[in-house]
Amino acid sequence: MLRDRTAIVGIGQTRFGKGFAESEEELACQAIKMALDDAGIDPSEVDAISSYSLQTSEEEEIARDLGFNDLTFFSRTPAGGGGGCATVGHVAMAVALGQAKVAVAYRSRKRSGKASRMWAGTADRVTSPRQMWTSPFGHVRPSDDVAFLARRYMHDYGATREHFANIALAFRKHANRNPHAVMRDRPMTREEYMNARWISEPLCLFDCCLETDGALAVVVVSAERAKDCKGKPAYIHSFGQGISKGSSMMFGYRAPDPYYTQAHACAKVLWEGSDFKPGDVDVAQIYDAFSPEIIFSLEGFGFCKRGEGAAFTEGGRIEHGGALPLNTGGGGLSEAYVHGYNHILEGVKQIRGISTAQVPDVKCAFVSSSDGVPTGALLLRP
Repeated sequence: MLRDRTAIVGIGQTRFGKGFAESEEELACQAIKMALDDAGIDPSEVDAISSYSLQTSEEEEIARDLGFNDLTFFSRTPAGGGGGCATVGHVAMAVALGQAKVAVAYRSRKRSGKASRMWAGTADRVTSPRQMWTSPFGHVRPSDDVAFLARRYMHDYGATREHFANIALAFRKHANRNPHAVMRDRPMTREEYMNARWISEPLCLFDCCLETDGALAVVVVSAERAKDCKGKPAYIHSFGQGISKGSSMMFGYRAPDPYYTQAHACAKVLWEGSDFKPGDVDVAQIYDAFSPEIIFSLEGFGFCKRGEGAAFTEGGRIEHGGALPLNTGGGGLSEAYVHGYNHILEGVKQIRGISTAQVPDVKCAFVSSSDGVPTGALLLRP
């Protein structure tokens, strides 16, 4: 168990947008160097690195470009949107165990110049063992995965598009306060949401994440070293990963319990290794490639009971000033979509007290990766 033995002491992020001239490797180096500068640590001290299995930039290239020390730990985590928190957790465990002293974790993404994300990789998915029986019938995109389960949830528990709108509107409001957000200058009304074009019913345009180029990085050191770093530390209190044995990911849509998502397996480890419980969390950053994922994660991580996730979004509860503000930077729906890595940095910003939608006196910040694939989660504290 980590229990505050390590801390994030540096954060860095590039600008967000589309069609950048820089490569993923160049963007990665920019974000990592900014994170190291934020921590006050020279690149020559870095001896560990972690990123995603789909990252195109290689570890040795990053180490060469930035002048790292010999690397004594390196890892990659799978599953795209599910991988973010795991990269931090992996290097935190390496530092806590003495395998490394200064670690960086990052995600660099440049896909906006390619085909639309909704259709990217369709040919590979059509022939995959998991989807070869569904793709020929039109189930080919990530949005379709979530739309199927969202429609089932609406039938079983009475959720409506109004609940999805609550999520999209709350995150847009937060993005409007964030000068780094892609959608910072574009307020949204409920009427605009309801009139938006369909992507995969019941999901409309504003239920789906942005398509963004950019990179983000963090620096992790021991709790003892963190005291001497330039950046205010966000201590990594607990970390969990999970693949649920009975989820739709494992069984398809004939799963005995399709709502037993990856979060359920991850939550067991996360909360068992923590002094906090869901009710102690002051602010949460929950992966939001699609708005219904917020509802599934709220239930899966124990913030509410089964079937109560939709109602949890009512009455401004998830907005800044509400009982549990979510995705205070705007999230994947309105800040940027970099496979959820902006959620990690926003969690650190809340601990530091520098968020553009700051929650007062944060004692515990929750961050999670995608609930639709093998996932991970973090609890951060000051």
